Amino acid sequence: MPSALDLLAPAAPESVAKTIIWSIAGNDSGGGAGLSADQRAAEAFGVHLCPVVAAVTAQNSVGVARVEPVSPELLDAQLAALADDMPPAAVKTGLLGSAENVAVVARWIDRLRARDPRVALVVDPVLGASTGAAFADEAVLRAYVELLLPRATVVTPNGREARRLIVALRQDAARPLTPALSPEGRGSKTAQAPGSSQRLAHTPAGGSGRHDAAGSTGDFLPRPSGEKVGVRGEPSSPPSRTAIPTLSAALRATGAQAVALTGGDSADAPGWSLDWIDTPHANGWLALPRVDAPYNHGTGCTFATSAACALARGFVLADALVLAKMATTHALRHGYAAGQGAGPVAARAGFATEPALIPFMSWSERFDFDSCLRLMDGRCRPISSENADIGLYAIVDSAERVRQVVAAGARTVQLRIKTPAAPPAAWQDELRCAIRQALGACREAGATLVVNDHWRLAAEVAAGAARGIAVHLGQEDLLALGDAGRAELQACGLPLGISSHSLWELARARSLAPWYVACGPVWPTLTKAMPWRAQGLDNLSWWVHMAGVPVVAIGGILEPAQATQAARSGAAGVCVVRGLGADPAATLPVWQAAIAAGRAAPCLPVPAPPHPTLPNP
Repeated sequence: MPSALDLLAPAAPESVAKTIIWSIAGNDSGGGAGLSADQRAAEAFGVHLCPVVAAVTAQNSVGVARVEPVSPELLDAQLAALADDMPPAAVKTGLLGSAENVAVVARWIDRLRARDPRVALVVDPVLGASTGAAFADEAVLRAYVELLLPRATVVTPNGREARRLIVALRQDAARPLTPALSPEGRGSKTAQAPGSSQRLAHTPAGGSGRHDAAGSTGDFLPRPSGEKVGVRGEPSSPPSRTAIPTLSAALRATGAQAVALTGGDSADAPGWSLDWIDTPHANGWLALPRVDAPYNHGTGCTFATSAACALARGFVLADALVLAKMATTHALRHGYAAGQGAGPVAARAGFATEPALIPFMSWSERFDFDSCLRLMDGRCRPISSENADIGLYAIVDSAERVRQVVAAGARTVQLRIKTPAAPPAAWQDELRCAIRQALGACREAGATLVVNDHWRLAAEVAAGAARGIAVHLGQEDLLALGDAGRAELQACGLPLGISSHSLWELARARSLAPWYVACGPVWPTLTKAMPWRAQGLDNLSWWVHMAGVPVVAIGGILEPAQATQAARSGAAGVCVVRGLGADPAATLPVWQAAIAAGRAAPCLPVPAPPHPTLPNP
């Protein structure tokens, strides 16, 4: 038993070095946004953040009095001090304050990537406050579109910022940057563009912005009625849901690898918080029910820094943005009062294990989130094995094998017959016959037949009677259906299972309110070549805890002991392919006993967050 001195002894220090990111942004004297919010977000992800001051602000919870960028020499010195000792896995930029500072950042991104091409750059183009105060003049906008956006891994503007950047892009397309602002420039003090200043005066829209020669701070600037500090929203004329994807595409055309256009509230979808993401792997709306929080200062900073942290931890862009959405919504829920105005959001650990924070993701620009939420709320509980006891999920390739496994006791069987490259004329009729025979065997045994891929034939054979039949589709096939095809699939009334391998695929699968989602490959699989890393038991447990629908474990399950471990995650079903063997009557009881043993054992722990499943080049 430990002594009192043992209990008072300090905890052993962590032996593993934390991932490092840099945030090059403004200091908020009120502690709500900027580097203060960035630090809270980094701590929520378990990442070490190096706060690099690019601008100093005089502000509080009510308004902004003054913003002054640091000199490019001082910014360069801060980055040089960090480069050798604390190189970053990702860099996030916020308020930079001057075109010269933008050029300094661009040069450092090039230097860092010369050493490690994987360094991510998250550009949060803080061009103004939610007061209407402008933080960027014409020279700064030009520097953004010509120097930072082409280097950006992802850019995270709101609609108003996106429009300002695109206007600047169109105006300056024919005008090259001056040598002082080129990425090869030295960042020394240069002649200012007309109307620009190292001291930027900030006023509400329509204000004079006058400061005296000494740069006096003047009065704090009030926030317009109905506008939220820190959210950087657009209370007057936000872009429509149809306009935002167009803005996003224009920004990607600058060279940015991805865009996350944070929309927040939308008149087109009241009650929802919507962000449009456009990435190499996926694009669509990330949607969660709106959090009506009075404390919302720093949401944009939190989102961008969260994305940088997730990228630094190895997640691909689409997955990183799902985590950023979760972390920011969690931070909104934990905001607190500080001062007379809107208090700050409070990012904290634990966001990655709250099932209510998994967003829906649309398959296209169109989606009915309200209907999806009603379906999800009506029939799903958090632990998947309590929703649907799928049990042993046998996967076979013929109607005869279906008959064998259901005779041996299987109650869920997938008929997986892939379309040949050049199917003969009679192939479609033969497939229809196989589905009909397999369905007859399943209905007679009280089992469920799951038809892989061929959902229209399955619906035809079912003839309006869904008893004992379901369909399973992969994400690529579902995406290829388009909006009309997916609507037709849902209208056919057959339960739907969907494959998922990543966070964004899980978010997208959830939007169709499926019967189950398959999580895999749990272990490396030999049945087909896949780009995905193995999920492992840790990610499988996370899927079960977070999905909100039944989860089926699939991939590399070759031994009954693996089925026991998979069942310990709480999975509703465990897929077996090769392990069925030539004699299912002999093998199935062993597999079923293994699954029962897993369900009787203690549940596996849930990681926070899951590990990445795609390599992030």
